[in-house]
Amino acid sequence: MTPQRQLVLDAVRHLQHATPEQTCQWVQRTAPTVNITTIYRTLDLLEELGLVRHTHLGHGAPTYSPDEHEHIHLVCHHCGAVETVPHEVLDDLAGTIRDRSGFELDSGHVGLSGACADCTERRRG
Repeated sequence: MTPQRQLVLDAVRHLQHATPEQTCQWVQRTAPTVNITTIYRTLDLLEELGLVRHTHLGHGAPTYSPDEHEHIHLVCHHCGAVETVPHEVLDDLAGTIRDRSGFELDSGHVGLSGACADCTERRRG
């Protein structure tokens, strides 16, 4: 593990949910010469090693989190808020999918889009 790779891993662990750009900003506080290309390559390597995982939370860059950080991201497509719920809430759905198609859902790697409680209330208002 090179010092640069350790910095990237430390950034992901510290930030919990971060895009490559946010990770780069955090790393550059300590190592200003580290560029975004290095961040992307390092995140890919760390994911191959099982140390981080990515989730797509809507449009744009993926969000990286520590591998042990498993939950479902609920993304409001109105205000952009991101909430989390335990990945076990999809256990019944995962069982149905497995029974019907044999597909094993990775429910710790999911972002769902919808409307948060505040936006739903405002729309009903």
